[in-house]
Amino acid sequence: MDNQFFEQIFWGNTVKQYCIFVIIILLGLFFKRLVSRLFSQALFKVFRKFAEEVKGETFVALLLKPIESFITFCTIYLAINTLSHPLDIVIGHRTKAKLPVTIGDCLDKIFLFLIILSVFWIILRIVDFIAFVLKHKASITNNRADDQLVPFLKELTKTLICFLGFFVLLGFVFEINVLTLITGLGIGGIAIALAAKESLENLIGSFTIFLDKPFTVGDVVKVDGIEGTIEKVGFRSTWLISPDKTTIVIPNRAMIDGVLENVTLRNYRRVSFFIGIVYETNPADIKAILSAIEEYLSANKNTKDGYAAFDNFGDSALNIQVVYLVVNMEHSNFVKVKEEINFKLMEIVQDYRSDFAYPTQRSIGDPLPQKNEK
Repeated sequence: MDNQFFEQIFWGNTVKQYCIFVIIILLGLFFKRLVSRLFSQALFKVFRKFAEEVKGETFVALLLKPIESFITFCTIYLAINTLSHPLDIVIGHRTKAKLPVTIGDCLDKIFLFLIILSVFWIILRIVDFIAFVLKHKASITNNRADDQLVPFLKELTKTLICFLGFFVLLGFVFEINVLTLITGLGIGGIAIALAAKESLENLIGSFTIFLDKPFTVGDVVKVDGIEGTIEKVGFRSTWLISPDKTTIVIPNRAMIDGVLENVTLRNYRRVSFFIGIVYETNPADIKAILSAIEEYLSANKNTKDGYAAFDNFGDSALNIQVVYLVVNMEHSNFVKVKEEINFKLMEIVQDYRSDFAYPTQRSIGDPLPQKNEK
């Protein structure tokens, strides 16, 4: 009686076939998480020596979802193939071989497509893990070029894998002769290359950056007036963080074609400006002001090669040029040093019976500020 029940046929399949279909689906969905974790842990043993500083859970977390997807697709494909009808219904003809195409053939292609995608997803996650380990190792070294190279190689490798996956799908799923396709591009390939001219220039620019090394990650640079800290050198562009914490993305071609100044590499920052004092200041006091400024800049531990000179006669002031170098430091500290020097210059000018000029009219008999007693 039981055997007769399982041998009953509904829509071209026996009850036994339907039971096997359901059992395979349930087993696959129930055990996919466990199998994925066990497979990830087993695969991590291959990378254990390479990733001694990284916990295995990081590797498992990266591979868990793609492996689960792979198991799910394989389970559903295996379960569907236990059914015979209506998968054998002819839905069309192939154009060349004139062979019938069934629903089963279409499902085979669909699941082959999904399985190949999941396999390459797993490969991409493994690349992510390798890049994560290399980035960790680069962070504990003093060479900042490593921090810059790892993200670039990661993007380059993943791009090549995506191209490879695309051609594998063309060959196995759509049954296209990939070699014939590549060799037959001809003029079309040239047109594509011309259309991708800017992308190729940016790619070449990225290689130029890594070969010439005009900067590394963490350097403060200024490109055509845009200043920021290098965060990442990518496949196509370079990412900067501006002083106001804005992310700026500049194409690599512009980074090598433009005028680039590496602020981090310079030891000093040059400061040059003019101060204007009133015309009533006598020459002896002007010389005393210049001498006092130079003496102060020479004694300041944050400045070097400082000098002051009576430069020219302005419309409403005697212009004194002040030039000095500041030891390279954080921008906030640099501003504080300039502020301290500016206050001192105000004191010096007022100490020697002079004042700062501004566009105004003054009578000949107006008194000048008196020199402070020291």
